[in-house]
Amino acid sequence: MIVGVFKYILGFLLAIAVLLGSGLTIALYFVNRTAIPPTRPTFANDNPKPKPAQAKATPVKATPTATPTSTATPTPTPTESPKSLPPGAYQGLVTWPQGLSMRDQPTMDAKSVGGVSANQKVIILEESQDKNWQKIRVEGSDQEGWVKAGNTKKVE
Repeated sequence: MIVGVFKYILGFLLAIAVLLGSGLTIALYFVNRTAIPPTRPTFANDNPKPKPAQAKATPVKATPTATPTSTATPTPTPTESPKSLPPGAYQGLVTWPQGLSMRDQPTMDAKSVGGVSANQKVIILEESQDKNWQKIRVEGSDQEGWVKAGNTKKVE
């Protein structure tokens, strides 16, 4: 009789241990699966920057030279940028972590004309009258559009 009670208690404790162990295993599996962030999506308007080609070094043979003579070096002339900046424009940086959608008008209902990624340099051309929107130009391109104000910061 005591052996039967002992077997009953032991079986009950073993069943509890199996249920707790399997529950804990399943919980750890799902916690680990949700801890892995998904890959960042790539959009059609993303422009990957090409890597510059590295020039190969060529050996230069030393040749005997006479005494060097000084020559006048031409003074470089400043070149004008393809699109000059309007007065009040300044460089900025996108601070919104998911990037921004650019619109053709300063409203949420306006058509999307592109986007900029996080930490991308832009040129802030102007602000809307209500100061809720900023017109930007993507640095290095002619792409312009309106983004919500407060998602960029001025770069010194």
